[in-house]
Amino acid sequence: MAKRYRVTLTAEEREELGRMVSRGKAAAGKLAHARVLLQADEAEGGPGCVDEVIAAAVRVSVRTIERVRERFVEQGLGAALLPKPSRRVYARTLDGEREAPLLALACARPPAGKARWTLRLLAERMVELEHVDTVSHETVRQTLKKTS
Repeated sequence: MAKRYRVTLTAEEREELGRMVSRGKAAAGKLAHARVLLQADEAEGGPGCVDEVIAAAVRVSVRTIERVRERFVEQGLGAALLPKPSRRVYARTLDGEREAPLLALACARPPAGKARWTLRLLAERMVELEHVDTVSHETVRQTLKKTS
């Protein structure tokens, strides 16, 4: 099957990727993508390896190699090295309307038998008081950190 996206690196790009890989001072995914591009280079003097050979050498899937090739051709070297950003949007558990009761609760006297509020106690009390359906102690921590 003919490759749809052919990687042809310039001498500068090849040098940059080579330095990055030899130094090894980047994220593992970024280094793996750099190795993929170096192995897939079909320019003069480049190895131009087949995807299956690259997958075995770099220890990534063939599909990853196809995606790196595609991003390199369509968006350039920088986009091919970085992972694709997530488009997932997370709904906020504690918005401004629900932060106020949390702050009031955190400033109030702790429950009987406790010296102070813990993050888990605050999360449990927010659910008990039905301000939220569920909330993690980590969400409580981030909210309190943001507001203090």
